[in-house]
Amino acid sequence: MLRFQTRKVIVVLLVLLFGCGFALPNLFSPETRKAIEAGAPSWIPRILLPIHAVVLGLDLQGGSHVLLEIDRADLVRSQVMQLRDDVRRILRDERISFQGGIGMTARGVSVRVPEAADRAKLLPKLRELAQPVGTLGAFGPSGNNTIDIAEQPDGLIQLSVTEGGANERVRRAVEQAMEVLRRRVDALGTTEPNIQRQGLDRILVQVPGLQDPQRLKDILGQTAKLQFRMVAESQAGDVDMLPSNDAGGSLVPVERRVIVEGADLVDAQPAFDSRTSQPIVNFRFNIRGAQRFGQATTENLGRPLAIVLDNRVISSPVIQSPITGGSGQISGNFTVESVNNLAILLRAGALPAKMTIVEERTVGPGLGADSIQAGKMATLIATVLVIIYMIATYGVFGLIASIALLVHVCLIFGLMSVLGATMTLPGIAGIVLTIGTAVDSNVLIYERMREEAHQGRSLVSALEAGFQRAFATIIDSNVTMLIAAVALFSLGSGPVRGFAVVFILGILTTVITAVTLTRMLIALWYRWARPKTLPF
Repeated sequence: MLRFQTRKVIVVLLVLLFGCGFALPNLFSPETRKAIEAGAPSWIPRILLPIHAVVLGLDLQGGSHVLLEIDRADLVRSQVMQLRDDVRRILRDERISFQGGIGMTARGVSVRVPEAADRAKLLPKLRELAQPVGTLGAFGPSGNNTIDIAEQPDGLIQLSVTEGGANERVRRAVEQAMEVLRRRVDALGTTEPNIQRQGLDRILVQVPGLQDPQRLKDILGQTAKLQFRMVAESQAGDVDMLPSNDAGGSLVPVERRVIVEGADLVDAQPAFDSRTSQPIVNFRFNIRGAQRFGQATTENLGRPLAIVLDNRVISSPVIQSPITGGSGQISGNFTVESVNNLAILLRAGALPAKMTIVEERTVGPGLGADSIQAGKMATLIATVLVIIYMIATYGVFGLIASIALLVHVCLIFGLMSVLGATMTLPGIAGIVLTIGTAVDSNVLIYERMREEAHQGRSLVSALEAGFQRAFATIIDSNVTMLIAAVALFSLGSGPVRGFAVVFILGILTTVITAVTLTRMLIALWYRWARPKTLPF
């Protein structure tokens, strides 16, 4: 055990050097870190610069907490409307005659087909609309369908959205909404937002460091469904009466035919009008959107174009000339902040359904400062007490274990800095816990050495046996703790996952510091001191 391959020593030293080096930025303020990055020579790789620090969570630096609930009724309503359109398309494609039109209910549609031959041709096509529900279970689909189809003796065919189908639609909508919300929050320039599902139809959004909850609500609450439609020349016909910002909130007739939707946007950026210096949004379409927009503006010269956001006309400029380049601008009575928010919403995309804010909280930085101070004090006291106990019990070996313990804590912070992990108050508790578990491995090794020495082994033999025979026990205990920590991370949420992340990193660094580093330091001590007996 007193000989180490040069390659192994170099690897261990590099791991310790880089690990502690990446932890070093946590001692500097953000301004100092930026100054270091700006003043570093260009030939130094950016990955080596000490500019990354552990991100503090909502409970440590304050911020905004919002819980949103997706509108289930709105989703079911859109699902029924889509079902109606699908039934109409099938009837048209199959040239099937029906009576009385397509009826709609809160959960489905109905159509009366008097001819038996037509029904025999129609029903197989309708059953293709009923897809199996993708359940959340571990064994695949449950056998239920998204749509129930019932045939009455008088030729009435009823299609109803099942409860499983509605739940499946909500589940998919929540997944889509989480991605949209994440893009919106990221565009605010915040660090490490926490966006996660709560139950079936709720999404939790936590943004550390953001002390403006109103802006967060404005960004998250809007559906941001953008449409370009023509202002109708009269109220007769297929039109919607929508409130208009240009008309002071009064209703204006807007054609229901949609020219281009927000899904065809590829970019939206805030800017200022060169003529009026008013805030505007410059937008750009994809190829399909550019073609449709160019054709519509060419055919409707001199008519006002309604730019509709969430069923409200935010601007209605008059088409002066064809816009065939695929880009344009949205102007109106905007402020700089509202233009920035609108650009963020358009770039991030529309939510699949309306979302309601059911809970909101703002955590002040004062609470976080108290938590940080309490966490620092708890960590310091725990470290000092452990070091005193180890030195008093094991002498110089206790000092070696204490050195390994300090390196262990540095490696945890270094790994969290590299991974961009968020430090929360439960995470601080995890660090305090890993301090105890780290020295526990040293206690196992040292007590095994004591037993071997009492059995008459030589000092070198006792040292060797202590590491070899305790190693399996250390691995077993750490593996069992790792399994529990992974389970916490997989099944937990919020603070539980924050605790689990720190605990997992602590378990991994324990093997490096409590076994490999301690062994190297003891070997170095033996070569230097040449002792005859154990120092404890």
